Amino acid sequence: MTRHLVRLAADVPEPPYDELGHRRRELVGEEDGSAHTGFGLCELRPDGRVAAHVHSYEESFHILDGGVILDVPEGAYLLEEGDYGLLPAGVPHAWRGAGDTGGRWADMLAPVPRARYGHDTQAVPALPERDPVRIDVRDPRTRSFGHFEPAQMDPGKQSQDLLAVSASMRTALLVYSGITVKMMVDSDLGAVASTMFMVQYAPDGVAGSHDHPFEETYLIVEGLVDATFDGERYRLGPGDVAWAGAGCVHGFSNAGQGPVRWLETQAPQPPPRHSYRFTRDWEYLREALDR
Repeated sequence: MTRHLVRLAADVPEPPYDELGHRRRELVGEEDGSAHTGFGLCELRPDGRVAAHVHSYEESFHILDGGVILDVPEGAYLLEEGDYGLLPAGVPHAWRGAGDTGGRWADMLAPVPRARYGHDTQAVPALPERDPVRIDVRDPRTRSFGHFEPAQMDPGKQSQDLLAVSASMRTALLVYSGITVKMMVDSDLGAVASTMFMVQYAPDGVAGSHDHPFEETYLIVEGLVDATFDGERYRLGPGDVAWAGAGCVHGFSNAGQGPVRWLETQAPQPPPRHSYRFTRDWEYLREALDR
């Protein structure tokens, strides 16, 4: 049974745009053995669109570059680089191009869409195309959206003004062993099936081998990382994607001179206890029992 996969950016073909000016590169899906994670890169031309539809899964997204317009029943929102958000299951939505270059975003779908059920997607009547507004992460009416800036990963720059651009209540960084974690989509944002966050390793950042009772996906956005998945070693760089299924033993170390940063997702959401099973802890126990 497949418990991990790695897709290097140079090896992933670009699909053609559909008749509406949209395309999606599926990087993790049902055919890969995933049960909880669908992950892809979406692109929309400036004049492109995705017609109104609903999913029976939860969709999180992070805008990588450019701009797009998201139509939902509550209104229309202009989303730009660094913005992220959550579309709960069953929420009608549509996408429109914006600006001169269109937009590109990563999407996380949980649980995985099933081909035998029409990819768990259903068309719905068109939504009104209102004038879009920018999201305001401090306005509770746009509580399903947020904004990320790379400076948020710097432990020395956690000012109140900077923290204000985070929609999650978890505005403080988690910092340990040269690793910083910035939560984006979580239960505070309304997610029930998955999480999405940014991870950064300092030049000496290392995470020892461990596994989880859930699936994880990693999209490298900056730097180089040495990754191990069930004993197989890989060097990953910007644009590369990896997926670790439940029970896959994996670990990371920064392979460059500067920081390495990636977008990470988890599905289903981690349990409150025993989310991590570190190899070192079980080796310690084995040695203690052999004494």
